[in-house]
Amino acid sequence: MPTNPESPLTNTNWLSIGKNNVLFLAIHAQPAAKRTAIVGIHGDKLKVCLASPPVDGKANSVLIKFFAKLLRIPKGSIELARGETSREKTLAVSRLSSEELLERLKECL
Repeated sequence: MPTNPESPLTNTNWLSIGKNNVLFLAIHAQPAAKRTAIVGIHGDKLKVCLASPPVDGKANSVLIKFFAKLLRIPKGSIELARGETSREKTLAVSRLSSEELLERLKECL
């Protein structure tokens, strides 16, 4: 499914809330890009380009570091819940409410 130019803030199907208010972000990762950035929506996932090759978990590390900086939370508050070797990934984010997460994304997009 091609990338949709729709804003990630108007379509939040990529965001869900689990037990203990852990936020789950459904990600479609595109490794080996020129820069790391959120570029839109891919189906029901947030499309993120990663400036890292998909080798030895480097792209996963870049993804976690990118979201930690973007959301202004420690890297330890973000973990890869699913998709270690796949483009389809799920990040688990703690220490933020869904409102805070969306507000911080809004500041950066």
